[in-house]
Amino acid sequence: MEFYGVISALESQKNSLQEVILDNCHFSVEFEVFNNCKNLETLRIRHCATEPLKLLDYKVSTLEVVECEIDTQSMASIFEKSGILLQRLKLELDEEFQDETLLLEALRSFCPNITYLSIQRIGFSTQLIVLIGNLQKFQFLSLWCVNFDYIPEEVMKIRVIQFSEILPLTLQYFDLGNTLLEPYTDILINHCNVPLKKMLIYRLNNERISKALVEFCMRNKALNYVGVFKYFDLDDNTKKEVEPYVKLVPYEYIVFDLF
Repeated sequence: MEFYGVISALESQKNSLQEVILDNCHFSVEFEVFNNCKNLETLRIRHCATEPLKLLDYKVSTLEVVECEIDTQSMASIFEKSGILLQRLKLELDEEFQDETLLLEALRSFCPNITYLSIQRIGFSTQLIVLIGNLQKFQFLSLWCVNFDYIPEEVMKIRVIQFSEILPLTLQYFDLGNTLLEPYTDILINHCNVPLKKMLIYRLNNERISKALVEFCMRNKALNYVGVFKYFDLDDNTKKEVEPYVKLVPYEYIVFDLF
């Protein structure tokens, strides 16, 4: 998309502009006008290449990057510049993305004040676990993990336990609506001691998960709702077993997207 001076015309709004959405855009020098927008709080990048963004001086509290060709150095630059200001982050990584470690390390190093994190298509790595354990103001987590084939079964179980035990006590909302982590749902719940208010899972289809969920509710009185993606596959016996302890609802009833 060409702008023919439209972006440059925003110079007059530099003291009031708070949100920018870049959707299917080709970078040009016009975008440098945003460097002068001192009150810019929200940056949403959709269907764009992120590499040129390292030339800009963005400091934002809300960042969304969806369906983009992500350049790790550019993203790390935005994380570093935003630093402690960054509180809400949504990332949808491309399946071809290879630099997860560098991306997660940059987040861990520069952005400790994240309260809302949504990451899709991320590997279930030790770096991800360390990052989440470092977020001591964390409240909302939505996670869609991929690429488990290379992780041995026993290693995966240990990693799930580590992940569950390291979740910050500030966490209130946990969306685990992901089929790849589903076989480990009971392990995760059994080792979780966070006072969640809402939990979202893919399905509730076996006794191990039901038992883990009931025991979690007995030690955590804060949980109000469990959203189930495959809610209409629930049988009556499962509902009778679990619902005395927590309300089961369709996933879409409580799914939360700050963006």
